[in-house]
Amino acid sequence: PGMADKVSQRIDLLRTELRLKPWVEFKFNKLTKIQRVAFLKAIFPYSFFYYGICIDKAKLTGEGFRVKESFYKYACQLAFLNAKPHLDQATVFIDGSGEKTFRRELQQYLKSRINQQDHTHLRDIKTVDSSKNNLIQMVDMIAGAINRSLGTKSDAIIYRKIINAREIYVQMWPKGIKKPKP
Repeated sequence: PGMADKVSQRIDLLRTELRLKPWVEFKFNKLTKIQRVAFLKAIFPYSFFYYGICIDKAKLTGEGFRVKESFYKYACQLAFLNAKPHLDQATVFIDGSGEKTFRRELQQYLKSRINQQDHTHLRDIKTVDSSKNNLIQMVDMIAGAINRSLGTKSDAIIYRKIINAREIYVQMWPKGIKKPKP
């Protein structure tokens, strides 16, 4: 099996180790500190890297940012632009939320913004149910760790420190957001 399959199998095994039911979804905001740490330590040995983007919604102006769907499309575009040099004929999986029409529009929007005439960075964009996909849950856990690191809670930096060596780049947008040092 490939790396993605191995990580998914490891996440399944972690449920057993933590005495969780097989259908329990790993969502950062619904877990305890012990479960978060265990999850991030369990995935760390695998060969993955991540990009992130932190957006301060309060600093955004313009009508487009008030429309949830437009904001989501734009945020996805920013994330994919950062990862673009590493995407070659990629099939990307996104948490399947929203209407079918919106998901189709999102796929078209991202392909038109990321692909170039002479190079296809994004071949396919699929939506999946996060409750049934361990890798989408992994993304939620990484995003949760990044988000928590920007706050003031007592555990703010612990989680991101665990996976820091896997971080390629986390963009702060708009400019002026202070990035903590994990």
